Order: sequence, then C-alpha cells, then structure tokens
Amino acid sequence: MNISILGCGWLGLPLAKKLVEQGHVVKGSTTTREKMDTLTAEGITPYQIKLYEDGVQGDLTAFLSDADLLIIDIPPGLRKDPDADFTARIGRLKAYIEKSGVEKVIFVSSTSVYEDREDLPEYTENDLPNASGNNSQQLMAAENILRNSEEFTTSIIRFGGLIGPGRHPVNFLAGREGIKDPQAPVNLIHQEDCIGILIALIENEIWGEILNAAYPEHPSKESYYSRVSREKNLAIPEFDQTTPSKGKIISSVVLKEKLGYEFGKGIY
Repeated sequence: MNISILGCGWLGLPLAKKLVEQGHVVKGSTTTREKMDTLTAEGITPYQIKLYEDGVQGDLTAFLSDADLLIIDIPPGLRKDPDADFTARIGRLKAYIEKSGVEKVIFVSSTSVYEDREDLPEYTENDLPNASGNNSQQLMAAENILRNSEEFTTSIIRFGGLIGPGRHPVNFLAGREGIKDPQAPVNLIHQEDCIGILIALIENEIWGEILNAAYPEHPSKESYYSRVSREKNLAIPEFDQTTPSKGKIISSVVLKEKLGYEFGKGIY
C-alpha cells in the first residue's frame, strides 16, 4: 500500500518505520529541513511541508499523489500559539486531499474532546464530544471537516495521554505542588500501542469509524503519579485536596469490538 504520513514526529516517525518494515511504500512529512535525512535513512520518502491558515509550504500535491491512505498526525499547536487556527489549516488540507484522489484518511485526534466533570463520567465512542476549551473545540471542528467529505472516508482515532520513549507526564509533575484533580482517573496509552492500533486499523480496513484508545486501567492521578515518581526516583508531587476533582474515564469498547485489539504495554 502507498501511505503518506503527514507529521513524522514522536508518533508518526516510528509508525512510518514500522510500515516500511511491513513492505508499504511510505512518504513522510516534516516541518524542518534537518529531519529530511532521518526520514531518508529509514526508507521513507521525505517531504518538507508546513500547513498555514492561508496556504501551504512544500509540495503537498506530490506528497499526496498515488497515496492509497493518508495518516494525519499533526498537533494543533495551540499551547504555543493560542490564537492559531488549526481548523483553517485542516480545511485547507481537505481541499488538497479532495483533488488528490486519496480515498482513505486516518486522523489522529485526542480524548481531550470529552469534558472533564466532577462526576467522573465514562465516555465511549457513542458519546458526542462535549469539551469547551479552545484546543478541544478546534479538534472537534477538524474531525468534522474531514468526516464531511464525499471524496474520501475518514477514520478518527482519539488517543489518551501519550507515554513512551522520552515522553511521560510525570516529568512535568514531579516535585510540583498544588496539582489539581487528584482523584481524576488517568487515561494513558503507550506509543507501542498507538502504533499497534493504527496498523490494526489499516490491516482490518476499518474505515469511517471513530475509535477511542486509552489503556483500560484508570488509577487516580494522585496514586498513579505518586507511584511512578517513586519508581523513577523523582520528587513526589503534591496535590490540591481542597477543590473537587474533575475528570473522566475513556472506554475503548468499539476498539475491542472492531479490531479485537489487545493492549501490549501497560502504563507503569
């Protein structure tokens, strides 16, 4: 299969490497010139592409040409730039996809589209996104833009908090004080499972679906990060016990039903 991966970052690059190992022909994009050689060394045809609200830098047309599948894994970037219009960038991308002849799209989204509440609700794929923050609203709008096309079919995969090589929330929380929501359940997923799920999605040809993906163990934020801090010999974070916790549990029911996927990596 010819696969184009828009965004060969922390998740996209190891995914691309795995797909190359499986015999797929993979094009990968990066926003930096320096990373082009890294992609080439892994057998990935590199493209330097950057989406803007009013245009595109790089040869997006060539990147999409001959692709059977496009995987979109680009962060909204709203923490660095809260005024950025991620939705507009996805809208511009959609126009290119529709002209390209690509028929299948996978969009990597986030479980942040579901609202955190004091009653700690459990969300399945049957629940409509309901979060009100700017980042969540733009992700929801981007999902809808891609799903509302007659030219291609989009599957949405909403990952929980990402952990894996060089990446773990405990590194930001260790030693801090006054951390909110101590009783909120954690919803995490390891990089290896993200890759496994995306490959299972492709192999099983599950198109047009929305899937939640978080490891099915949800200890409280306080118990989890206290334990992980101890295991990593980091300073134990201190939590704010005075304010009611807000959170949620992400259920991956449809993921198991549709893919029969069994998680390979735990969260500890």
